[in-house]
Amino acid sequence: MTVYNREKYIADAIQSVIDSTYKHWELIIVDDQSKDNSVEIAKSYQIKDDRIKVFVNENNLGDYPNRNQAASYAKGKYLKYVDADDKIYPHGLEQLVYYMEQFPTAGYGLCSLPQDEFKQYPFQLNQAQAYERHYLQQPLFHKAPLSSIIKKEAFNAVGGFTGKQHLGDFEMWHILSQKYPVVLMPHGIAWYRVHDDQQMNDNRADPFVPFKYMLLADELLLSKNCPLNEAEKQKALHNNKKHKSVAIVSAIKHHSISKALQMKKASKMSFLTILSSKFNFK
Repeated sequence: MTVYNREKYIADAIQSVIDSTYKHWELIIVDDQSKDNSVEIAKSYQIKDDRIKVFVNENNLGDYPNRNQAASYAKGKYLKYVDADDKIYPHGLEQLVYYMEQFPTAGYGLCSLPQDEFKQYPFQLNQAQAYERHYLQQPLFHKAPLSSIIKKEAFNAVGGFTGKQHLGDFEMWHILSQKYPVVLMPHGIAWYRVHDDQQMNDNRADPFVPFKYMLLADELLLSKNCPLNEAEKQKALHNNKKHKSVAIVSAIKHHSISKALQMKKASKMSFLTILSSKFNFK
């Protein structure tokens, strides 16, 4: 549980872990130099339950570096993030461990997914199948850390989060899926709180923030570690180009010309390419 100024919510988050039907857990709370009473609240729970450990960083690390810091203290087989403004259902940990234990070769799992049309959860996707699902079928790598469970061995093997602001989890699922299968799991495991102080609000206020996901997708698809075959890769890149074009045109309509120009420059696409892709011209 990484924390920065979450005094309004952290007690609920901690209590949701304490209420777990699965009892073999350790709760590592790492505060990133909060200016409110988050640390005091966390330490009040540490006194009452020796499975809870509270750490305070000497300097503010930021979101993803702090997630790495928290993981560095972990002793268990699996890492499960429950952010200080979210909750996990009482049966959540028990379900996550149960699902993961059925697939010993998997490196991680993602939950809170819409019902699959053909299969009942849980089921496993290999490396290429995970990429294919995300880019050619339906989104998968958009899930936040709250919706994940990661085998600590796999987390360490890929070096943790790279630290990219906003993009860290999206990038991590790609990187893990280059090396390991992923287990897909249903809704009803974790609960996501919506409020005004979330970093995700940047996605709604600035169109360049979600656009960065599309730029990173190109990099990941062009990587030599991408598990898709060449035809699948080209189709995914084509689809992503259309998404970028739609985003740029939308920025003109709903934000500003300057913001659209910023996105166009970052995309390295011409206006002709943008319009051709947007309207499906050849």
